[in-house]
Amino acid sequence: MTTTDAAGPAAQNPADLPSDVLIVEDDTLIALDASETISGFGVASVRAARGVADALELIAARAPDFVLLDVGLIREKSFAVAEQLVLQKIPFVFVTGYSGPAALPAALARYPVLRKPYLRDELLDTLRRWRDSA
Repeated sequence: MTTTDAAGPAAQNPADLPSDVLIVEDDTLIALDASETISGFGVASVRAARGVADALELIAARAPDFVLLDVGLIREKSFAVAEQLVLQKIPFVFVTGYSGPAALPAALARYPVLRKPYLRDELLDTLRRWRDSA
């Protein structure tokens, strides 16, 4: 788990972005790059989890405003996290590097998918539409 909390006046969050983003991603470099990019957008708090257990622990400790949820994690899928987010009405988007259909369970198929590799502008647009992802 990693956390990036901006400090001081620069931490003021743009009105159209979430204040606290959780990234659930098993690839450390991707998670770090996304965290730095999101912090650069002005998001006050960016946290990261590498697996389902870590993500559920972070959500229980403090519910994020928005979650970027990698579908395929090391030896597991993130669907248990998605189900918890749905229960808590926390907006999220699935993130996947698979080029075909994301193979989401029917109950989760209506949620948006951000394809990897994504561009910086695609990530920013996804964050701007975070409220639409609930």
